[in-house]
Amino acid sequence: MQAPEAASVSAPLSRLIHAAIARDGGWLPFDRFMALALYAPGLGYYANHGRKFGLMPQSGSDFVTAPELSPLFGRALARQVAQALVASGTRELWEFGAGSGALAAQLLEALADLGQPLDRYTIVDLSGTLRERQQERLAAHDDTVRWVDALPDAIDGVIVGNEVLDAMPVQLLHFDGAQWLERGVKARDGGFGWSDRPTTLRPPVDGPFVPGTVTEVHPQARAFITTLAERLTRGAAFFIDYGFPEAEYYHPQRTGGTLMCHRAHQADTDPLVDVGLKDITAHVDFTGIALAAQEAGLRVLGYTSQAHFLFNCGVMELLDGADLIARANAQKLLAEHEMGELFKVIGFAKGCDANFLDAPLGFAHGDRTHTL
Repeated sequence: MQAPEAASVSAPLSRLIHAAIARDGGWLPFDRFMALALYAPGLGYYANHGRKFGLMPQSGSDFVTAPELSPLFGRALARQVAQALVASGTRELWEFGAGSGALAAQLLEALADLGQPLDRYTIVDLSGTLRERQQERLAAHDDTVRWVDALPDAIDGVIVGNEVLDAMPVQLLHFDGAQWLERGVKARDGGFGWSDRPTTLRPPVDGPFVPGTVTEVHPQARAFITTLAERLTRGAAFFIDYGFPEAEYYHPQRTGGTLMCHRAHQADTDPLVDVGLKDITAHVDFTGIALAAQEAGLRVLGYTSQAHFLFNCGVMELLDGADLIARANAQKLLAEHEMGELFKVIGFAKGCDANFLDAPLGFAHGDRTHTL
């Protein structure tokens, strides 16, 4: 049985989604369902007051991100950010989806230590609840940090986003052996069920695909990157997330797609139950992200695993003198069976110094741009 506070979120959110399904004639495309489940004001997963981030389920959290796991993540990333700030001649850092504010705090402190203080740190976050928590955590930097609801026409600065692209709504496709169908959501027995409709949508590769394959396409993530590229007049952008190049993402053996839910540090594959009470994500198609950036005028700086990126940014030097717990947590950022290989880093730039374009710190070794 759901706890009262859980029911107070899930029940009204379910009613909201049911109403949306009814208005659309009984069928809602999955990307719209996902957008409501995650971002409906006051009710969606990222818009309600439930705790999201933490090391252990005992804290009431659902998952841990790299900045919560170890401050060395932000301190290493700061070295790449500092190089990009110098190369672009800018003094503003933008963060999308700042979560608990942990990464912002780490970057602000590390950049000051590196002699690269910022004029401004701008956070863009859809969640008013998370914004309140970020403001509390970053109170010591209130002369530098600001929050905005919309992008300006032009951005000069460096952009970072950790686990942002995976939370952008995706469209689901199902191959029945003869044709592609778009998978959507209908009302069923007081809850929700799957329902497929013919579509002109296709994966970005021709296959072959096994009958019964379900996969995702990512128009919202690509549109987000396109918009950023168009607004970025001078600077760089770095995105860290779990995902694959196109050939791996749409491999014939990946018949179930990558859609995943997270709650209480447990994973499941059913986004249609307990809406508003768990995260819904999909892995990132990094080839699609890179193409969207290039088509909009950005240069790809590099693409590599999180482990390689952090090694290149000097994380081992930062570990000197760390205690056993700090070393153990940092190891989770780097180990192949933990976050080191699953998470990737992709970088873009525009209007930067040529020396930086040829030798960005984080991609010095282990660059995999050729796999995109």
